[in-house]
Amino acid sequence: MLSKINLAQELSPEAYTERLPQLQSQLRALTRELYDQSRSLVIVIEGWEASDKGGIIQRITAELDPRGYEVFRILPATGEERRRHYLWRFWQLLRPAEEKQVLIFDRSWYGRVLRERVEGHCTEDAWKRAYREINEFESQLLDYGILIAKFFTHLDREVQLERLEQRRNQADALWRLTPEDWAEHAQWEAYAGAVEDMLLRTSTAGAPWTIIPSNNRRLARIRVLEELTRLLSRELEYQPLKEAPAATSLEAVQQSTFKKGGKKSRQSKDQSEPREHKKNRKKKKGKKGKKDPK
Repeated sequence: MLSKINLAQELSPEAYTERLPQLQSQLRALTRELYDQSRSLVIVIEGWEASDKGGIIQRITAELDPRGYEVFRILPATGEERRRHYLWRFWQLLRPAEEKQVLIFDRSWYGRVLRERVEGHCTEDAWKRAYREINEFESQLLDYGILIAKFFTHLDREVQLERLEQRRNQADALWRLTPEDWAEHAQWEAYAGAVEDMLLRTSTAGAPWTIIPSNNRRLARIRVLEELTRLLSRELEYQPLKEAPAATSLEAVQQSTFKKGGKKSRQSKDQSEPREHKKNRKKKKGKKGKKDPK
């Protein structure tokens, strides 16, 4: 399956610059519709190390209301998490739709059939059983009305090595490099086999996998945003505007609201004041100069 993905695809900087704000604007409108319909969306992002998962998440959330989403970076289980079923901690992270409309998982419950399988952190029986457990877990989310979008970011082994070496040579990116990154690269074939099994056995009608070509970062980001807007538009039966709205100039707003010196202009005050209040204010002003008939 992975071998059939065309990783040579690219997207020009000009096309990226034009398309990105349009998609982000549509996604913002769609997440507002999620709130209005009391629905929620779970986004799962799995992929090779250095395949720009973080960059994709940044572009997803850039224009969203920060009150409506949460990002979870999933690390290996520790402490109490290890003493419980591996899905327990993910149940704990779910939020009701009125609290959070978008939950984004940077790595997820698929660690059981990927890293834990390849690194030998669980038994063969455990990771083989996990395919059924994961499908049942996601089926329960779907039955509850939660939408699920799953992405696997795929790149060439040579491109991964190049990006890992770039991190090693950049002081401000070195912190992102871990021994696990190099271990994954060294065991590429074993991980590729685990990924193939995961994609085949957990891609369901309600929660299918979308493989994202990630040799070109710009293309990967746009593909994910396109798929999210397509999914939400279909499931919510809501079509956002095709074009991004024109940005409002802060300078223009300030000029229309304030005079030089910082005082509010009478024109803007009159325009913002309700009509009934203006009438009452004029009546009071007219009565002020009259003498008491008595």
